[in-house]
Formats: sequence, structure tokens, C-alpha cells
Amino acid sequence: MRNGHSKHCVFVAEADLSGLDPVTTTAYITRNHSCPIDDTLFGTDESLRIKPQMADRTTVSNDGMRCSFTLRDGPAWHDGQPAVSEDCVERVRRRAERIRFGQLLMAHTKKIAPIDRKTFALKLAEHFGLVFESLAGVRALFTMRARIASTPVDEQIGSLALALSYARRTNGSRARRSCTCAIRPQVPRDEPPCRSSGGKKPYLDMC
Repeated sequence: MRNGHSKHCVFVAEADLSGLDPVTTTAYITRNHSCPIDDTLFGTDESLRIKPQMADRTTVSNDGMRCSFTLRDGPAWHDGQPAVSEDCVERVRRRAERIRFGQLLMAHTKKIAPIDRKTFALKLAEHFGLVFESLAGVRALFTMRARIASTPVDEQIGSLALALSYARRTNGSRARRSCTCAIRPQVPRDEPPCRSSGGKKPYLDMC
């Protein structure tokens, strides 16, 4: 509501939005719903090359057995608190409970843990040449807060990156989402948007 007028964005999707958790369902509608709302560690461009999103830089040891990931400045939750490495670690773990590519990654992983608030490290137990592919695959690693990502995988959870609540839903017809508090916009990357990578700028005023 602004200046006494209600503002709505109406999006007609190809299917009913029956769930918001991209880990517990393979439905494209849930993935498509998450894409403009949640950020990911990595994305892919039009040539399917892996590009950093929330990640700012990565470091791989000479033997390829240890990868560290440092988050860029900018991504924050609805209350202004920055996204931190613990959020990413918990999300990788939860995704691995259902997504096959994630399961393969964790099967080769000895340890994954935060180093500090912006950096986490993944140490392999044996060589695995698809670490980055597993983090940027078709079943994208949409990031959410650690306390939400720690929800048991047999329980569905919703997207909270922009503090939107699943306020009203008419089965098979309508899902209405409303802003629960002031949104702090994501700071987009400098690169132009390309497929699931690059700078994603929201143009919808939700407040």
C-alpha cells in the first residue's frame, strides 16, 4: 500500500504452486517461483558455464581436496542481517538429503564447516571433480537462513529471502503473497543478467 493505493503484481504461472520448498519437490513451478526470490551460491550462463552469485571468490588447494568459498558483500535477509557462511553450509547439507548430485558431493566430503562469517570450507575425503557442478546444477542451491535450512527434510519449508509470507492460497487457482515487513533490497552483482547468473535487479516495489 502506498499513497492510499494498493499495488499488486499478478503472475500467471503454468501450474499450481502447491509447495515452496525446492528440495522436497521436483516441480518446475516451485523452482521457477524460487528463482526471482532466492539467491544461489552459483549460477550458469547461456553457455552453461558456472558463474558465482552469492560467492565472491573460491580457492581450491593444489591437490584439489579442499575448496573454500567467500561470500560477497551485499546479500542480506529481510531484517537487514547479512547472509553468512553458516546459512550456506546448512543449505548444502539439507539439499544433499534429497538431491542426488548433492548426495554424491557429500559422499565424497569429509567435512564442510564455516571458517568465519563470510567464508566456509569443504574438505573432500576422496577426489570428486564435480564440486562446482553439484553446487550449480539444475536443482539449484537456493540459499536460506541456517535455522530454516536445518528443518528436517521431510518437512516442507517456504522461501524467506524477501520476507514474503504464504498468506493466502486457493488450491489450483491462486497463491497470494504479502510483504510482512520492510524489505532490504538485495545488492545485485555488477554483471548483466544471463540465465541464472549475473546481476538480478528487482523492479517491483513491495513496500
